[in-house]
Amino acid sequence: MGLLGFAGLWALGRWRGWGDRWLLPATGWWAFLLAINLPPVAGNPVARLVGGDFRAWLVFGLMAALALGYRQGLRALRRRKRTDPQPETAPGTFREAELERYARHILLREIGGAGQKRLKAARVLVVGAGGLGSPVLLYLAGSGVGTIGVIDPDVVENTNLQRQVIHSDQRIGMPKVFSAELAMKALNPFIEVRPYNRKLDEETAQALIGNYDLVLDGTDDFDTRYLVNRACVATGVPLISGAITQWEGQLGLYHPRSGGPCYACVFPVKPAAGLVPTCAQAGVAAPLPGVIGAMMAVEAVKWLTGAGATLSGRLMIHDALHAETRVITVKRRADCPVCGSHVAGWHG
Repeated sequence: MGLLGFAGLWALGRWRGWGDRWLLPATGWWAFLLAINLPPVAGNPVARLVGGDFRAWLVFGLMAALALGYRQGLRALRRRKRTDPQPETAPGTFREAELERYARHILLREIGGAGQKRLKAARVLVVGAGGLGSPVLLYLAGSGVGTIGVIDPDVVENTNLQRQVIHSDQRIGMPKVFSAELAMKALNPFIEVRPYNRKLDEETAQALIGNYDLVLDGTDDFDTRYLVNRACVATGVPLISGAITQWEGQLGLYHPRSGGPCYACVFPVKPAAGLVPTCAQAGVAAPLPGVIGAMMAVEAVKWLTGAGATLSGRLMIHDALHAETRVITVKRRADCPVCGSHVAGWHG
């Protein structure tokens, strides 16, 4: 019965998507087994029912602790490891394996070798490693963006895996940024990934964003969206922002210093609570984040390489349910509280 209790807790944890959190009730069950088998009370009916004795359960717990400690140590080493299968090369140059990897980009006249060098030298920050962040991060890594930062405070949960394709069942319970790092480095070992396992806040936003050339925001939190926009405007960093709900998604590129609007120009008022439900509240079609996230990654590649016409000054809206996509023009507002001409210190 004692061992069946551990098996039952493990099965319940898998069913409920607890990840490693099932170990907490398992530790409590082990402590209970020890307590009822203490020598002064040994032989009681409950102890006979669960089986074993004090020494056996003590040794079992110590062995389990050693095994778990070993596993956690391996995880920590894997997170910190930076796989580089070939010797370092001079900045801006490519190894033979990289030239082969990016050949399809280099063949594009709009990108070519010069554009691929710009991608390699670029530093891009992705806010959110969820539904939109997953395809964005994978495609930026595959495209050869040299330095990719990712900030997110959450851990991988079972309910994420329907649409957050950068994570896996084996990494349930792991912080999303470290899960994303593993997937990105597995896809492309020639890039640098900077994981930030925390929530973006007012105190650190400008300092962090100021270290990057471009920001992509895929969060479902309006407070964070407006914070990212303010920090991007203050530091002069362009912002690609995407959003999804149910069957519909949208994205735009916001950069007032190039003449376009900022996010607050287009969405000046935060929606009332409950007016725009999150994916957790209203649901979302699994492939939709992949569609919008891939579009965001395309916009990032275009912006960084100078290819084509970007979405600056335009908002793309995609209705997956009815297979319709439309693009509307958006303009900068002179009275915008974030990037308007009256804002102190702003000389856009």
